[in-house]
Amino acid sequence: MRKVLLSLMIISCASVLLAQQKANRSDDERWQQYANYTMEIDMNVETNQFSGKQTIEYTNNSPDALDQVFYHLYFNAFQPGSMMDVRSRTIADPDRRVGDRISKLSESEIGYQKIKSLTMNGKPVDYQVEGTILEVRLPEAIPSGGSATFYMEFDGQVPVQIRRTGRDNAEGVRYSMAQWYPKMAEYDYQGWHADEYIGREFYGVWADFDVKISIDQDYVIGGTGYLQNPLEIGHGYENEGQTVNKKVSNGKLTWHFIAPDVHDFMWAADPEYQHDKLTMENGTVLHFFHKKGQNDENWQQLMPLTERAFEFANATFGEYPYDQFSVIQGGDGGMEYPMSTLITGQRSSLRSLIGVTVHEFMHDWYHGVLGSNEALHPWMDEGFTSYASGRIMSHLNNPDAPINTDLENLGTNAGQGSYLRIAQSGREEPMSTHSDHYDLNGAYSSAAYGKGAAWMSQLGYVIGEEARDQGLLEYFETWKFKHPNPNDVLRVFEKASGLELDWYNEYFVYTTKQADYGVKEVRGEGNQTKVTLEKLKQMPMPIDVVVTYKDGSKEVHYMALRMMRGEKPAETDDPRVIHPDWPWTHPSYEFSIDRPIADIASIEIDPSGRMADINRDNNKWEAETIEKK
Repeated sequence: MRKVLLSLMIISCASVLLAQQKANRSDDERWQQYANYTMEIDMNVETNQFSGKQTIEYTNNSPDALDQVFYHLYFNAFQPGSMMDVRSRTIADPDRRVGDRISKLSESEIGYQKIKSLTMNGKPVDYQVEGTILEVRLPEAIPSGGSATFYMEFDGQVPVQIRRTGRDNAEGVRYSMAQWYPKMAEYDYQGWHADEYIGREFYGVWADFDVKISIDQDYVIGGTGYLQNPLEIGHGYENEGQTVNKKVSNGKLTWHFIAPDVHDFMWAADPEYQHDKLTMENGTVLHFFHKKGQNDENWQQLMPLTERAFEFANATFGEYPYDQFSVIQGGDGGMEYPMSTLITGQRSSLRSLIGVTVHEFMHDWYHGVLGSNEALHPWMDEGFTSYASGRIMSHLNNPDAPINTDLENLGTNAGQGSYLRIAQSGREEPMSTHSDHYDLNGAYSSAAYGKGAAWMSQLGYVIGEEARDQGLLEYFETWKFKHPNPNDVLRVFEKASGLELDWYNEYFVYTTKQADYGVKEVRGEGNQTKVTLEKLKQMPMPIDVVVTYKDGSKEVHYMALRMMRGEKPAETDDPRVIHPDWPWTHPSYEFSIDRPIADIASIEIDPSGRMADINRDNNKWEAETIEKK
């Protein structure tokens, strides 16, 4: 685990070694680009504008020479006629938070990032702005293994808060500064990812940030990174007994943050922030920022609940690698950033407050640390986060519950409701669709959040809960700070289970083919019972059939898919009969139960409900239905 000490001396000594290691991020699994940001901004809270200076030391660890680079200029999306504006006004189901609001912004309300100058290694470069992308032609290529230093001066204007970032949100928070700086686009094994910003997901270069923010002295800042000058700032950052000596210049304080090994940097500021902090037993500091007098009691109760949630997440999904995390009131709902989150919380119930906090901080595992390309594979972030937050909330609701060995209550069937609704509607789109290119916002949400969560909960049905949970920890440990892709995550679970799983993504991710299995026929033949199952839709699955006898005992009959090349372990203490594998080409399957039909109360496919079966009405045969006839 990468623990970063807050001592300035140790940070200074370690930074050279860390920079050398990160600048040469290349191994047999996946090379990584590396950037070192140094930024200074001066904020004018009267005009909501700021001036900035930015230096990026960029290291090209790819095997390719780069003759161009791209920057994201996210604030430019908040201008009438932008791609985000037009997309919101033309899609059939626009995000209600956006609608046509961008088209109505005045000059003082829009957002922008204007480039005043840009050089590479001291030489001016040719560049042009195309919407939210800055296209840069380099005077000389950056060779494989080489580095370049880019220096930029820019101006920005903070837009009225509409989506994720901006000023003066509905709860009165002055600044939610997300996507506020020109950000180098990512270059990976698939090439450049210079996607226009239309309101979806993000993907960025692993980087170290050194950021200085000058703002009026009564403002309190929280966000990504470790504050380096707490005794010059105060505002609750100092430790008990320390003396604060604020260094005020022209009515402003300069806040100095560093953030190692992150792919983004967010901050929020308000003169009415209440800043509280809690230090966990393992030393992680949890910071909380909310407007004084707004929902104070629930924000106080949120703190110990967040600590409990973090402890469960560390044990279940992998150890959080940073020394702190900040929960900050701001934004337009809930949005994740490295080491921090923006959430609304003025009138939220405690349940709502902890629910959104848990969801957003779990993004720091799948978005913040694993850093998959969530623009291209949003389900690997949103879906896995939804699954994990569901498990955490279940733990918080009943932390002392014993491990359940009842097959009907195994696992967390997270996301199935959302997925099944969109699948049954006929409007489903494949999870492999780029997040910007779904035809409907609803189809995106159901795929990324619902079906993505179902991917993980259903995987517990396919390979067994124990192997799935082992794989969750191995996935985080193996791929942290490496931008994993869908094949990478699948290979981890193949190794954890010993099963072949390529078919799982081929059907569930890359198509909209559905699973539907039913009990077609049950007939008695002397002292045996013959059962015929049918596969009614295209997606193949292994099948658990639970036979419940009239004496109350149960028996599991299991048919693995032949292309799995193995079986999952038994998951309950009930007797289990393993039948021959079911080839995916076969529309039906017959097996025998070595008991007469008169002994049987019911026969049911997957009573655990973990398989995302599109129609469960045909999953169960009950003896009563025969007797009534």
